[in-house]
Amino acid sequence: MAFVPAARHLLRAKDLADGRYFEPLSVSDMASAAGLSRAHFSRQFRRAFGESPHAYLLTRRLERAAALLRTTDRSVADICFSVGLRSVGSFTTSFTRTYGAPPTAYRAAFPPAARHALIPTCVMRAYGRPQYSTFREDSGPAPG
Repeated sequence: MAFVPAARHLLRAKDLADGRYFEPLSVSDMASAAGLSRAHFSRQFRRAFGESPHAYLLTRRLERAAALLRTTDRSVADICFSVGLRSVGSFTTSFTRTYGAPPTAYRAAFPPAARHALIPTCVMRAYGRPQYSTFREDSGPAPG
């Protein structure tokens, strides 16, 4: 069997956190993905990436939550649960510590999500209609 660098195993765990942050992942799940014991994985991860696996996963979740707060009108609780967190209170505390403002104040600093639409609604409706009739109701009999 060929030697596989330890960093490759750690990247598997990091990819797991990046791709499945919204699931109830734990450090044990990440350690399993890396094929290491929990304690050894935590030490190696911190040495390689400069932060604990738990902090890394929380950061990914908070980044996604910030993006949802900026671009959607979903409730704070809905966003909290959709990024894989289980407590709105803990989410608010962590978000405030990271971004310097609670989620509602952070959202208020950005334009409403409806203003992100690049195409006016009337234009979307006009161009969203079928261009051609599929039932030939406006044309004469089909050529035979």
